Amino acid sequence: MLLLIPGPVQTRPETRAAMAQDIAPWDNDFRPVYAGIRERVRAIAGGTEAAHATLALQGCGHFMMEAALRTFIPAGGKVLIPQNGAYADRAVRLAGEAGRQVVALAGPDTRPVTPEEIEAALAADPAISHVAMVHNETGSGIVNDPEAIGPVVRAAGRRLILDSVSAFGALPFSLADHPECDVVLFTSGKCLEGLPGIGFAVARIDSVTAAAGNAGSWAFDLADVYQHALRAGWGSFRFTPPVQALAAFAVALDLHAAEGGQPARLARYRETMRVLYEGVRGLGLTPYLDWRHQGPVIVTVHQPADPAFALQPFVDALKRRGVLISNFWNTRTPTFRIGCIGAITPDDMRRAVTAIGDSLDELGVKERAPAL
Repeated sequence: MLLLIPGPVQTRPETRAAMAQDIAPWDNDFRPVYAGIRERVRAIAGGTEAAHATLALQGCGHFMMEAALRTFIPAGGKVLIPQNGAYADRAVRLAGEAGRQVVALAGPDTRPVTPEEIEAALAADPAISHVAMVHNETGSGIVNDPEAIGPVVRAAGRRLILDSVSAFGALPFSLADHPECDVVLFTSGKCLEGLPGIGFAVARIDSVTAAAGNAGSWAFDLADVYQHALRAGWGSFRFTPPVQALAAFAVALDLHAAEGGQPARLARYRETMRVLYEGVRGLGLTPYLDWRHQGPVIVTVHQPADPAFALQPFVDALKRRGVLISNFWNTRTPTFRIGCIGAITPDDMRRAVTAIGDSLDELGVKERAPAL
């Protein structure tokens, strides 16, 4: 089966094979593996041993976002969230339910937020301490560029929380170039092509130290994760981790490096995305995003207006052809979404485009203009 969703993603056999072992996470043979993972992802993030620490939790990207909001923003503190997609909507809810004041900067889910919009919002409210931004929106496929937004945040004397869950390891970002960034967040099962189950934060040590006592939650306190590492060592995971997923993640990091790291992975994803974007257009379908705003991680496509089209039967028809996509959408009009990340190639995507066309034919979908 060709898994074309934005996470969990298609993985390599070597990565999956590493799961097939029984491991004690506290064992002295495994502790160096986890300590090495922390160092390697810090390096991918552009961090340094003196200034940054890798802090992990069991779970998904939402857990990491809540942990970051709770840790770096005190209760009652104010955060600006560019709200231009489904995962930004979720960040708004996470922050509000954690007792943080949210300033939601509403925008369309068809383009990234602009530096001018962030600058104006920060100037209008000096009480805002942080901007929490989704790097890549897997609802629609847009990319909010920290290279454009970071300098504005820095110039305003505020701090950045970057949710790079579906971008890290493929889209470029370096903490060394962004002193305004308190933390960058990501997970094991996206662009680094590991198995799901582990969330990571690479954080500034000075920021996480200053944040002690903010979280109001032991489970979601990244400052406590840092203190645990100081007490128990960098090979110790606070609370029981998905240890087999960690072993597989170490292999996934080997494969990431062997491919050529972030630049090579981005190049493969971009080409795979291009094949898909042009392929669906060739089938008479309409991508949700203009090409200039299309990111490399996921392509969303307007559902056809033809009454013969329904999403679940379409998903089922694709699955019969060995291609699995999401059976839901997160955009503001009906779409279907296809992931371009994971251990897939442009040739895999060409096969998927053929399957899309065959599935539409099977369903009798002739009118392929958007159902707006």
